[in-house]
Amino acid sequence: MQGLEREIQYVKGVGEARAKLLNKLDIFTLEDLITYYPRDYEDRSKPKLIASLQDGEEALIEATVVSKMTEARIRRNMAIYKLVVRDESGTCVLTWFNQSYLKGRFAVGEKYKFYGKVSVKYGKVEMNSPVYDSEKTNKNTGKIIPLYPLTYGLAQTTIRQVMENGIKLAKEENLIEESLPDYIRDKYKLESMKEAIPKVHFPADFNEYEKARYTLAFEELLTMQLALISLKNKYTNEEKGIAFSKDVKMSEVINTLPFKLTRAQLKVLEEIDNDMESEKSMNRLLQGDVGSGKTVVAMIAAYKAVKCGYQCAIMAPTAILASQHLESFEGILKEFGIRCELLIGSVTKKKKEEMLERLKNGEIDILIGTHALLEENVVFKNLGLVVTDEQHRFGVRQRGVITSKGKNPDVLVMTATPIPRTLALILYGDLDISIIDELPPNRKVIETYAVTKNMEQRVNNFVKKQIDEGRQVYVVCPLVEETEEINAKAVTELAEEYKTKIFPEYRVEFLHGKMRPKEKDAIMQEFKNGNIDILVSTTVIEVGVNVPNASIMIVENAERFGLAQLHQLRGRVGRGEYQSYCILKYNSNSDVVRERMKIMQSTNDGFIVAQKDLELRGSGEFFGTRQHGIPEFKVANLFEDMRILKGVQVLAMQIEAEDPKLELEKNKPLKKLIDKKFMNRIEI
Repeated sequence: MQGLEREIQYVKGVGEARAKLLNKLDIFTLEDLITYYPRDYEDRSKPKLIASLQDGEEALIEATVVSKMTEARIRRNMAIYKLVVRDESGTCVLTWFNQSYLKGRFAVGEKYKFYGKVSVKYGKVEMNSPVYDSEKTNKNTGKIIPLYPLTYGLAQTTIRQVMENGIKLAKEENLIEESLPDYIRDKYKLESMKEAIPKVHFPADFNEYEKARYTLAFEELLTMQLALISLKNKYTNEEKGIAFSKDVKMSEVINTLPFKLTRAQLKVLEEIDNDMESEKSMNRLLQGDVGSGKTVVAMIAAYKAVKCGYQCAIMAPTAILASQHLESFEGILKEFGIRCELLIGSVTKKKKEEMLERLKNGEIDILIGTHALLEENVVFKNLGLVVTDEQHRFGVRQRGVITSKGKNPDVLVMTATPIPRTLALILYGDLDISIIDELPPNRKVIETYAVTKNMEQRVNNFVKKQIDEGRQVYVVCPLVEETEEINAKAVTELAEEYKTKIFPEYRVEFLHGKMRPKEKDAIMQEFKNGNIDILVSTTVIEVGVNVPNASIMIVENAERFGLAQLHQLRGRVGRGEYQSYCILKYNSNSDVVRERMKIMQSTNDGFIVAQKDLELRGSGEFFGTRQHGIPEFKVANLFEDMRILKGVQVLAMQIEAEDPKLELEKNKPLKKLIDKKFMNRIEI
C-alpha cells in the first residue's frame, strides 16, 4: 500500500524487526509515524562556557580536546573511557562506559561539541556519556532535539532517524494533506499541515515549535468539537421525541418528600421538565458532587414519565448500586402505585423470565438494573425515559442499545465525577448539561486530615475509638502496579496485617478486582449490614454505594492518587448522621504532593478539587480521555489550551450554523478528516 497508509517496515531505516518495536508504540503506518509527536525537547542549540555549568544540568559545550583518551578496566565487562577538554573558561572531564569504539574518534587539538549531563563536585566539572559532533557536523547537537516516548529496545537516535526519513518521504511524495480550509487558516493565522507537522518534530527554534504546535492543537480541538456537534445533531434531528404531558406535575411527588430539595435540585428539575414536555428528545448530562442528590432528581423525572403512561429504564454500573437504587425508588414511589423491579445477573432464570414477560406487558413501570438491561430479550412495552448512572462506564453505543428499546426515549445521564463546566461542554458535546452545585443543608462536612508515617499510632487509636462507638471504616490501597494480581496481593497483605497485628479484635475483610462479582457484592452487602468493621480494598469500592454507618475513609499512599479520585473516595463516607473523617496517609516530600494534600484539607467542593487537579496534572492524567471514547489528543492539552479551545468552540458553532453537515466545498477537508478520525470510533 502506498501513500500515508504505507506499512511502517517499508520506511527507510525500519525493516521487519524494528517495525515490531514501533508497532508496540501503535505505529503501524507512515501516517502513524509522522503523527507520533515528541513528548519533550532538549535545547542543544546554545553552547555554554565550562565555568558556568551547574551540577545536574544538561548542557552543550564547545571545547578543544587536550588529552588522549584513557581507558580503565574496572572488571571483566566494565571499561571506563575518559577524555579531557577545555574552552577559554575552564576544563571538563568527559566519561563514557563500555564504548571502546570511541578510542580513535577524537584528535588532540581539535574542537568538538558535546552535550550531556553535568556533574560538578569540589570545583571539578565532569560530563557523563555525552553525545558529540565535530565542528562541521550537527547530527546530535547545535539544534533543538525532539524526545519521543519509547519502548524497550528502541533508542531516541533510532526513532529520530526513522522520523527524519518518514517526514522526508512524505514531503517528497507530497502526501501530507490539508485538513483545515484556507479561510480558517487565514483568519486564525495557522500554518499549513505540510509546514506544521515537520516543524513540530524538528523546529529550528522554540518560536517555530510554538506556531506549529498551535496549528496542530487547533486542528485537533476543532475536529473534536465538530464531531461532537454532529453527534448531537444526529440525536436531535432524528424523528421527534416524546412530548410528555404538561398535566402531570413534578410537584405532586416533590411535596411528599420527607426533606426539602435544594435550589440547585429544583433548577435542574425545571430544565428536565422543559426537556420532557418538548418534542425534542432529551439528552441531558446531570453533574452533581457526591451526595448532592442526583438520585432523587432521577426519581422525580421517572415519576413524570410513568404517570404519562411510559416505562423507565435505570441503568447502574454494579449490582449493589442497582439494588440501592431500587430501595430508594421504592421508598418514595411505592405510595403512588409505581411498580419497580430489579434486573441483575444474580436473578434466577425462572424469576427473570417471569419479570421479562411482565415488562413486555407493561406491568413493570421502572426497571432498574446493570448491563443486563442491554440484553436482547429485555423488551419494554413503552419505554419513555432512560437514566444511566455514572456515565463514564457506559459509552454512546450502550446508550444507543438501551434507547433503541423505545421510540426515541428521553435520556438522562448522571455522573458524580465533577468536571469543570468548560471541559464538560467539550467532553459531553452531544449532551445538554445540568449541574447540582450545592449539597443538602443537613450534609456534614467530611473532616479531612493528611498525615505522614509518624502519625500512624494516633490514627490507629482514633480508628479504635470510632469502631468502639459503633462506626465502620474503609481502608483503600493504591494501585501498586497495573496488574490485578499484584494489587490483590497488596490488599490481602494489608488486610492480614490489620487482622493479626493492628486490629485483631475487630472484623476485617478485603475486596479487590480479582474477586468474582458475586463475591464482591456479598462482601459489600455484609459491610452495609454492619457485619464487617474494617473493609480493606482497592478502588473497586463502588462509586455511590451507601453505607451510612461508615464514618472513616483511610487512604494509604494517598500521593499515588489524583485529587479527583481522592475526592471520590472521600465521598464514600459522610452518608449518615455521624460526623465523618477522611485520613490521607502520604509518603513523599514533594512540593506537588504537599500542595495536593493541602487542597484536599481545604475544600469539600468537588468542582474546586477537579479544577485544581486539572491545573496540577493537566488533562491527560486528569482522566484518560479514552474512557470517554474520544480519540486521545496527540498535541492538545485541555487545560493549557483553554484559550485555543474557547476560540474553537465559537468557530465550531459558526460552522454548524452555516453548514451543519459540512457539505460546502470550502469545508470538505474538515468533513474528510472528521469522518476518518471519529465517525467509526466515537463512543462518548
